[in-house]
Amino acid sequence: MDTQTILNEMSLIFREVLKRENIVLDNETTAQNVEGWDSLTNMQLINKIEKKFNVRFTFRDIVKLKNVGDICHAILTKTN
Repeated sequence: MDTQTILNEMSLIFREVLKRENIVLDNETTAQNVEGWDSLTNMQLINKIEKKFNVRFTFRDIVKLKNVGDICHAILTKTN
């Protein structure tokens, strides 16, 4: 699995959770760049991402995630 594959899958998850079809993610995307991405939807996103990629994030992991690139890196680390 590579970063682009993860980004594509995460884009689908973001579109589903946030109910917005026009979301395009890149490594630098943050909650400030995406309308509707708040603390509540963040937990929904994390939950769906964990299920999709069969990974578990600890509280410490989640606190360190600053952008979509950090999430991709964490997924790659946990799946390799």
